[in-house]
Amino acid sequence: MSSDELLSRISIEPNICSGKPCIRGHRIWVSLILDLLASGETIEEILEEYQGIDRLDVLACVGYAAELIRGDCND
Repeated sequence: MSSDELLSRISIEPNICSGKPCIRGHRIWVSLILDLLASGETIEEILEEYQGIDRLDVLACVGYAAELIRGDCND
């Protein structure tokens, strides 16, 4: 899956979660997923806890963070 396809899984809408980046169609913040990964949770554990998202959604969060750090995001 390309970077653009992964990033299409992330949405930023002013009226949803105060405009924070979220997994598209969910009110799950990108920062929450990154915090969970940083604290040692596995992707599988996150998927068990947050039904309705999939592995590519989690990878999209990581990809979004990488793009943001590189300065490639237009958000």
